[in-house]
Amino acid sequence: MPFGDTLHAANALIVGANQGIGLGFVRQLLSDQRYSRIYATYRTPERAEALFALQKEQPERLHCLPLDLTDEAQIEGAIATLSTLTPQLHLVLSCVGLLHEGDLQPEKSLRQLNADQLLRYFQVNSIGGALLAKQCLPLLKHSAPSVLAAISAKIGSIGDNQLGGWYGYRASKAALNMLFRTAAVEYSRKSPKTILALLHPGTTDTQLSQPFQRGVPPEKLFPVERTVAQLMAVIEKLESTDSGEFFSWDGSRLPW
Repeated sequence: MPFGDTLHAANALIVGANQGIGLGFVRQLLSDQRYSRIYATYRTPERAEALFALQKEQPERLHCLPLDLTDEAQIEGAIATLSTLTPQLHLVLSCVGLLHEGDLQPEKSLRQLNADQLLRYFQVNSIGGALLAKQCLPLLKHSAPSVLAAISAKIGSIGDNQLGGWYGYRASKAALNMLFRTAAVEYSRKSPKTILALLHPGTTDTQLSQPFQRGVPPEKLFPVERTVAQLMAVIEKLESTDSGEFFSWDGSRLPW
């Protein structure tokens, strides 16, 4: 049975919900009455004004939590707090990602590789998602179907890599894919009703993609609302046999 057909009085956790796709998911779920409570995380309060505004509009349904996904102690603390608020989660979405920040920019050649920069990519794009999968297991392990999904990227597909470049971002997303694929095997034993999925959103008009939008055809640059609607359609069609798979925004499977 597709995951979307099982939704009723569901609880969701959106990690990285203060902007971009994460904030879009919060808005989408608040408009969906099948979700009773939405828990949303932010890293710094000064960049979460839009999220806090939504919480003021629907305080009974939206609960906001501080969380830096690169700090496992904070992940553990946030999940401990969630455990006091709800006995189970039905949907967990990790929307945290890093492509550029300050002097950190995608590498165009081997000459630009830097160990600290590579570590930063892996810390944000790979390790955080794996630690989230580790800490969320108790809240996803219950009698109802549940989904744990992470925003990945087609550029992290090894089989699809024809252009090269962007070493750190590509490699960190490929690592995220492997970590989730491996976690799906363990979840199949410990929480068999949980589906793990990796999602490619397409090029979305967010701060992450803005410096690199010049060559993107208008029809392939998605507004956040479209991206979220497309990804929710993919999520709702997921079945148990899909766990550990890598999906594009249109529902097609991507090569590893």
